[in-house]
Amino acid sequence: MNETARPLKKLPVLKTDEEAEEFVANSDLSEYDLSELKPVRFELRRKEARINMRLPEDLLNAVKGVAKRHGIPYQRYIRQVLEQSLPK
Repeated sequence: MNETARPLKKLPVLKTDEEAEEFVANSDLSEYDLSELKPVRFELRRKEARINMRLPEDLLNAVKGVAKRHGIPYQRYIRQVLEQSLPK
C-alpha cells in the first residue's frame, strides 16, 4: 500500500510570543514547510563594551536602510555584520 505524500502546510503568521509558544506546543511541525526558515542569532548576551565611531552620513544612512529592510535596529545589524566577518 503506497501512501501519497501530502503537500506541506504554510506556517501561520504569529504576532506574539504567546501565539508562537502555543503553536509550537500544540502542532506537529512535520506537517509544515520549513524550507524557507533561516537561522537567527538571539541577542541574549549582555552588551557591556561600547565603541564610538565616526562615519560618513551617507554610509550610516545606507546601513540604516539595510537594517530597516531586515527589520532590525541598525546597531544590531552592525553587530551582526561584525560577527559574520570574523573567522569561526
